[in-house]
This record gives sequence, structure tokens and C-alpha cells, in this order.
Amino acid sequence: VFSNLRSVFWGESSRICVSHTPVSRLSFPRRSIECKESRIGKLPIQVPENVTITLESQELKVRGPLGELSRVYPSEVKLERQEDGTIRVKKATETRRANQMHGLYRTLTDNMLVGVSKGFEKRLQVEGNDLVLSLGFSHPVRMKIPDNLKVKVEENTRIIISGYDKCDIGLFAASIRRWRPPEPYKGKGVRYANEVVRLKEGKAGKKK
Repeated sequence: VFSNLRSVFWGESSRICVSHTPVSRLSFPRRSIECKESRIGKLPIQVPENVTITLESQELKVRGPLGELSRVYPSEVKLERQEDGTIRVKKATETRRANQMHGLYRTLTDNMLVGVSKGFEKRLQVEGNDLVLSLGFSHPVRMKIPDNLKVKVEENTRIIISGYDKCDIGLFAASIRRWRPPEPYKGKGVRYANEVVRLKEGKAGKKK
């Protein structure tokens, strides 16, 4: 009986050949992942005339009139100096991670060159009666300014932080803002000059 069932279901009488290839031996074509080149990453970086660069393997050192910076790059990207004097950040591998780092490290490299040649500045705005970090506490807040940054006060309501390292400027500005971020009802506090604070409607507004 069992042999008859095999004949009906497996097609012995109709001469149909059934493959007994194990599943483990089956192969499927692998689909390669194509990573598009970053629009920002592929742009060349101009080296200012007053900046000298040193490129050794995966480390870049830049020196300008405002200071000196260095950065070690991951293996996913590589730096190349072109004949026209520009720098290009290229992908070392065709992976999604390399594609993400391509644009990021191109921006970081450009920030280094601009920082040591021209510098950056970050503006903060303080709303209140006093400017010198009198933020409503029982005592004024005192913060030590890093050696590589300069702080200037304008119109008794603005603090301008400048320097050659954009990361240090952003961190110091954020540390000042962290003492008293803008509150959501009247917007009082420390905020970036171009920051938009969305205010909440108070209880009085809800009764109307």
C-alpha cells in the first residue's frame, strides 16, 4: 500500500523526477547593498592660506593663527590631499556606517580648518534684570571660562562666546543654558539668540 501511495504522490508512473537535495545545500544569490555617496561628504575642503595641515595615516593636525587642533579618524573613512591643495574625505568601505560617517567627518574637518583660521562664536540671550548669571538663585552663578574661549557681553542682555573649537563653544554655551533653561510659560531664562521657545497657556488663559 505504501508503495502505491508513493507512486501516486511522487509521480513514479508519470516519470516525474523529484529532487532530494537537502535544504542546507540550496544557495540564493546575495543582493549587494549600494550606499549612495553623501552630498556633503563628497565636497572638497578648502585649506586657508594661514593654516598648515599634517596628515599621518588616520590622524589630521591643523594649525592656524587661533590655535591647533587634531583628530583621529575611524577606519571607515580616509583623508586625501589633492593636487590643488584641497582635502577630500572619502569612504574606505562601502557600508551604511561608512556612508553615515562620510558626511559627518567632512563637516568636522571643515570645522577644524575654519576654527583655527577664523574662529566661531555662539550667542546666548539672558532674560532678566541682571546679566552676569544672576538667574534667580540666592547667589550669582560663577563659571570658569576655558582658556581657549573668549566671552564678551553686549547690551547687558547678551553673552558672546568665541573661539577656534566649535565643540568647546557649544559645550560651554550649553553648560550656561543648563543652569536655567527657558521656562514654558513666560519664556524667562537663558536661551540661544535664535532659539524659539514654545510657550504653554497658563491657567488664566484657559478660563477665557
